[in-house]
Amino acid sequence: MAINFLKADVAFAPKQKNILRQWIFDVTHTHHCKIEQIDFIFCSDEYLLNMNQQYLGHDTFTDIITFDYTEPSKAVSKAIIGEIYISIERVKENAKTFKTSYVNELHRVIIHGVLHLCGFKDKKAAEQVEMRAQEDRALKALESVI
Repeated sequence: MAINFLKADVAFAPKQKNILRQWIFDVTHTHHCKIEQIDFIFCSDEYLLNMNQQYLGHDTFTDIITFDYTEPSKAVSKAIIGEIYISIERVKENAKTFKTSYVNELHRVIIHGVLHLCGFKDKKAAEQVEMRAQEDRALKALESVI
């Protein structure tokens, strides 16, 4: 199992990395997924905007882009591999917009990407409701250990 915290063009590293790794492992385990490798790459708005334009054809800022490299499997536990790009600037802005702490918003975005790797979607209204419920459940579990 490899969970890596990397940076692209920002000087950033999350705090309590080992606690975050265990939390991510626990969440994926709950959803019958096994982590092979997840790379979190923290970056600027501009960096993520360029990726959004290049790979997804969207000309908008976003807080997160998740690339799922998981091989389709018939195994009970899905072995997930992915990259999760997170704009630190967008997370800070969203924390203000949603009237939450920066750390809480960062954790929400981190687990949002992980949930995508576990198979959760958020395009339709019902999927968004389920995604938010899963995020809230995961954040509550993290609060109990931090």
